[in-house]
Amino acid sequence: MHGLWNNPKLFDKLIKKINKDDYQLYRPHLPHEFGKISLRWLASDLDAKIEQLVGSQIDIDIVGFSMGGLISRIWLQNHNGFLRTKRFFSIGSPHLGTYTAQIIPSFFMPGIAEMKRGSSLLNQLNNDLTSLEKVECVSFFTKWDLMSFPGWQAKLSIGDSYHLPVLTHKELITNNKSLDILAKKIFKNS
Repeated sequence: MHGLWNNPKLFDKLIKKINKDDYQLYRPHLPHEFGKISLRWLASDLDAKIEQLVGSQIDIDIVGFSMGGLISRIWLQNHNGFLRTKRFFSIGSPHLGTYTAQIIPSFFMPGIAEMKRGSSLLNQLNNDLTSLEKVECVSFFTKWDLMSFPGWQAKLSIGDSYHLPVLTHKELITNNKSLDILAKKIFKNS
């Protein structure tokens, strides 16, 4: 799942690092109108797209970058996605919120405002991790991240977490050092 100001092409460099023939890969596009669409609505849209792409019987792994990690997490926790998900990988996702979103009014850009530290959405997600405990969760972050700020909090409180050796948010998914680590951890057979 791509993040804010991104599209599915964001994952092209990561996919080039693996043998694509070994995996069935889907990269749905969720138009978020630059943060004007609620993350809750985008998670409902993701639910419909997963149903359309793979049906309801196939178990999946899900990878989310930045806001895409939160959308994926909402799907896992609020749409019973945990029932069919083996592994969840979040990359630079503001699971505890980001100070970068604090000044954004919710009437103007609800999707961004839902990523504020202490938002009702994040409080709801973080207050009950029961469903996430049924999924193998892995978080990737950089402590220098200014989008998911502070960067070291862009990790789930459960599962493994890895600090990637990059300086910026975007480099988490574009830098070759980072991509090598992501490919190794996400695509264990590559």
